[in-house]
Amino acid sequence: MNVLERTESGLYCRAADAWIDPSRPVSRALITHAHADHAKPGCGEYWAVDVSEGVLRQRLGRDINLHSLPYRKQFWLNQACLSFHSAGHVLGSAQIRLMVDDQVWVVTGDYKRCPDPSCEPFEVVPCDVLITEATFGLPIYAWDTGLKVATEIRDWWHGDRERPSLLFCYSFGKAQRLLAELNAIGVEEEVLLHGAVETVTRHYREAGVAMTASRPVSDLPRKDSLVGRLVLAPPSAHRSAWMRRFRAPQTAFASGWMAVRGARRRRGYERGFVFSDHADWQGLIRTVLDSEAKTVYVTHGQSDVLARFLQERHGIDAKPLDQLDSTNLL
Repeated sequence: MNVLERTESGLYCRAADAWIDPSRPVSRALITHAHADHAKPGCGEYWAVDVSEGVLRQRLGRDINLHSLPYRKQFWLNQACLSFHSAGHVLGSAQIRLMVDDQVWVVTGDYKRCPDPSCEPFEVVPCDVLITEATFGLPIYAWDTGLKVATEIRDWWHGDRERPSLLFCYSFGKAQRLLAELNAIGVEEEVLLHGAVETVTRHYREAGVAMTASRPVSDLPRKDSLVGRLVLAPPSAHRSAWMRRFRAPQTAFASGWMAVRGARRRRGYERGFVFSDHADWQGLIRTVLDSEAKTVYVTHGQSDVLARFLQERHGIDAKPLDQLDSTNLL
């Protein structure tokens, strides 16, 4: 029997009686990271990396039944031996290693391979079977370093000091990485934050992540024009009532999707920066090869493309995750 099965609630490990990133409330959830599409409220108990605890409790409730463990510490749930290993995606993100009867499976969750000063680097975890994401599973996706993108953002910001500069990015992970990358290139000027960004940034500072100085926009008087200031805000704030505070700002969006021609224009931003917390095409391939897995299941994004490439170019038994055995267990 496979170590993992597909169910209506998500990937299920029968030996541990636990689901990985379940899509609905279950009795026991193993969480790869605290993004909302991976950590759902209402589960009986949660198991996750200790450094992710602050964000998980903020998003799921202070009183959740949470078992938090450090990276690489092995623990047993029934007949399965498990451990969490850094995924390099966001603060506390993890790959989950499961060993049952000497067979090792690894679920990557979301991950990236490029250096990131805001979280632990990706750890290669050898395994027999790998389940990998493929959000950006096309050759057109190839990332520059965070330092290079941060330099581009600084130059864009400093290039127009007559207007506020609004940079839209995801409030958990992307925004904090930007603050850390700006700090790494020597930016000392304070950055302003939308409230949704500020609440998560506190957890990064508590974890000791070095970032450039920041504070909420709401701390400044309403009459302040904010000319020449850089403001980080979530995409949901774009064209919202919140933007009325800023007079004729220059706007930009930081995302891996900005690699697609025309994406910036369609979304209504003046500038786009290609900046992602997921692995690019080469990072995906490198991860599969580094794992030495004999069988690979691919999920999210371009799963068919990546699976076919791994089969034809590298002779790996790779297939989309929907070909993994399923069960009717809820």
